[in-house]
Amino acid sequence: MFKIKLILVLIVLALTSCNQKNKRIMPPKIEAPICAKQDTILEKHGDKRVDPYYWLKNRENPEVIQYLENENKYYDKMIAHTLSFQKNLFEEMKSRIKEDDESVPYFHNGYHYITRYETGKQYPIYSRKKGSLNSQEEILFNCNEMAKDKDFFDFSEMSISPDNELAAFAIDFVGRRFYTIQIKDLVTGEILADKIVNTTGNYAWANDNKTLFYSIQDPQTLRSNRIYKHIVGADSKSDGIVFEEKDEMYSCYVYKEKSEKYLTITTNSTLTSEFRILDANTPNDKFRIFHPRTKGLEYSIAHYDDHFYVLTNKDKATNFKLMKTPEMKTSSDNWVDLVPHRENTLIEGMEIFKNFLVLEERNDGLTKIKIMPRNGEAYYLPFNSETYTAYLSINPDFNTDVLRYTYTSLKTPRSTIDFNMKDKSKKILKEAPVLGGKFNKDNYEEKRLWATADDGVKIPISIIYKKGLELNGESPLLQYAYGSYGSSTTAGFSSLRLSLLDRGFIYAIAHVRGGQEMGRQWYDNGKFLKKKNTFTDFIACSKLLIKEKYTSPKHLYAEGGSAGGLLMGAIVNIAPELYNGVIVSVPFVDVVTTMLDESIPLTTSEYEEWGNPNDKVYYDYMKSYSPYDNVKAQNYPNIYVSTGLHDSQVQYWEPAKWVAKLREHKTDSNNIFLVTNMKAGHGGASGRFEALKEVAKEYGFILDLEGIYK
Repeated sequence: MFKIKLILVLIVLALTSCNQKNKRIMPPKIEAPICAKQDTILEKHGDKRVDPYYWLKNRENPEVIQYLENENKYYDKMIAHTLSFQKNLFEEMKSRIKEDDESVPYFHNGYHYITRYETGKQYPIYSRKKGSLNSQEEILFNCNEMAKDKDFFDFSEMSISPDNELAAFAIDFVGRRFYTIQIKDLVTGEILADKIVNTTGNYAWANDNKTLFYSIQDPQTLRSNRIYKHIVGADSKSDGIVFEEKDEMYSCYVYKEKSEKYLTITTNSTLTSEFRILDANTPNDKFRIFHPRTKGLEYSIAHYDDHFYVLTNKDKATNFKLMKTPEMKTSSDNWVDLVPHRENTLIEGMEIFKNFLVLEERNDGLTKIKIMPRNGEAYYLPFNSETYTAYLSINPDFNTDVLRYTYTSLKTPRSTIDFNMKDKSKKILKEAPVLGGKFNKDNYEEKRLWATADDGVKIPISIIYKKGLELNGESPLLQYAYGSYGSSTTAGFSSLRLSLLDRGFIYAIAHVRGGQEMGRQWYDNGKFLKKKNTFTDFIACSKLLIKEKYTSPKHLYAEGGSAGGLLMGAIVNIAPELYNGVIVSVPFVDVVTTMLDESIPLTTSEYEEWGNPNDKVYYDYMKSYSPYDNVKAQNYPNIYVSTGLHDSQVQYWEPAKWVAKLREHKTDSNNIFLVTNMKAGHGGASGRFEALKEVAKEYGFILDLEGIYK
């Protein structure tokens, strides 16, 4: 009898302990900030919209800054009980990162280039070694010293002159992506007097080692619209304009072909491409048009020997095909097929080598790498996982037979691999380390599921969780998606995510339409007047995860940022009952107002993604899904929203207005937080450790909702 009583007591204690572990600490009852209302009438196509929070657009207004700061203070008070836990999460995530880490060196033009980090330092150090990895290290840039005493620091990629003696680099200290280009003399170590302001951070050297081409953006719209030419040592005010793109739908950039024979200006809208080329040995000549823009024709080029490879959608090649043309006869009537179009395979990119051509392809939602010898049979690199990501890495050397690529999966850390395309041998150069001694990828289960969308289309879901987890509907699950611009969300590893998985979370990526995971048609069917497919696909994935007992509405969380923030804003309007909490980063939620305002950065170039609301058909469709315009009186999930005051892509006022309107209309007692980084832009905090603090806030938000604090 005593034994039975003892067992019962132990069971009760165990259950009590379990309940205590997951008992949520309720935040204090504090009134959320109230945003003042100043009605602004917005009229288009005879339709009037009343926007009471339009006034938040003026960042120069002290009341706007005060409101954002009040929101930050409100968040701080409401989550005070999680601060120590957030700190622990931060330290935990940081502890998995090898602080004194360095990249796998790559070889180019006589030097091995290395990016490395030192213990305790936020930013990288760029260095090189001449000829051999045993040579003395030459420090090119120590970003920690350059970022000293700066609230924000962003270093654009450096570009080394052909003679290896000069390095162009660009810096942004604000986060609004206005870069200042400077030049360093690598022989003397001196930073030259050359200083070019308000650039995009994009540039390319001519072969004379003194001429630098670069792109400038419009100061108001931030559209990259001009290419200039700078001579080292000259005053940048005297730099001559080489090309100006006047069509507001297009942006232009400059780069150098891998063969180093040509400089290239690429001009693109979402749906149309145009290239100009110039012999890099004659930088004072004029660029010539490769093939004039033709609406709907997309192409990219790569020079080899006496011809160009052309990756294009010409002749209705929806998933793109590879063509070839003589370098002096580049108009499309000279292009001939090399790799034909395939209905089930998207060609995403190519890499040119002296003896090989390599294609990046996507089939059935998975990435594939195709090797094509100049003489011999083509073949694919073998990958056996159910869900994974493989992509081409840095391959600047034209004459090598070794291809460098990267492989990762949801449970496999990123590996850098050298593959000998001639003898088919491979060498794993580095697998990203996960410190702490607790990580074993065999302890996790990764798989693919398929949800059925409203129109019968099958939507892939990549999923990972810890082995042994009982799928009984009680597990918390974080579901992520992006779903715009044809950007495919890949199934890659994150050491940060372990902080959720090891606490019983399941993580799922919904590969919704609007990306290109299943081919170009996947993108076409998630944009323009089919944008709502992105939202209903995500909801269909949520319903499958609930139906299959991976989770339940009281434990399901959603996450998305930027255009993925639009997705989050839409789903909480359409199906708020499915989610307990939503993480929304720098969200594009005020679609109609933003797309009607051509003064806002990047608006006009977005018409080929969302449509032009000056056309009533698109206006009506946008208005029917725009998160801000469709907030209504209903229950909403708990929502965590983050933004940056200096965001140049999604202006801070969109999430600020949205939060104010949600608070005004919601009929529940759930929490909505607006957290504004007053010193950062679209990418959030700079520095590898500062960024972790933002992740700790996001994870702390959903773990708090689950009552998990250790």
